[in-house]
Amino acid sequence: MTTTIDEIMRLAPVIPVLVVEDAAHARPIAEALVEGGLPVLEVTLRTPAALDVIGEMAKVEGAVVGAGTVLDPDQLHRAIDAGARFAVSPGLTERLALAAREAALPFLPGIANAGDIMRGLDLGLERFKFFPAEASGGIAALKALSGPFGGLRFCPTGGIRAETMATWLALDAVLCVGGTWLVGKGESDRARIVEAARAAVRTAGEAGPHD
Repeated sequence: MTTTIDEIMRLAPVIPVLVVEDAAHARPIAEALVEGGLPVLEVTLRTPAALDVIGEMAKVEGAVVGAGTVLDPDQLHRAIDAGARFAVSPGLTERLALAAREAALPFLPGIANAGDIMRGLDLGLERFKFFPAEASGGIAALKALSGPFGGLRFCPTGGIRAETMATWLALDAVLCVGGTWLVGKGESDRARIVEAARAAVRTAGEAGPHD
């Protein structure tokens, strides 16, 4: 089983950020994304069905399913119980980071500035979600932030589109990106999802290899 957030971030160039309202759609969506080459799935805890969705997607062979929009330790533990193998949060708090460490759950916290990163370093973290990526200054902002923190790697999320993902992935500090464009809210069209995933993988390949 994958045990570090770094390993998870390197499994695929794009992490689909999923808002799924009907657990009946969970497995078909997960199967389509895995078939298309994107096995790492972030299910946001924004719907009443989210934990059930995690549980269903976790049954799909090859899928590495995590919980997104995790705000506190209680949500973290409920996500683990549902089958989540990693957690993503929109921001960074000491309480949540320590809960993830205690649970031995790979954790990707959101950061938007140097202060956030330094607090993360104090907690032993070296992998971060840059969020909201476009609203926080885009590529220029991440280039500036990553300069003083050379060993860190990021997953930009928020406002990234199929047309812009390659530019983000070309940055040395970026291991992967998060995106909502792959699966629309309420969508369950398997063929379209498979093709969207394959297209993302092809586009990522054009951005070149990462360390």
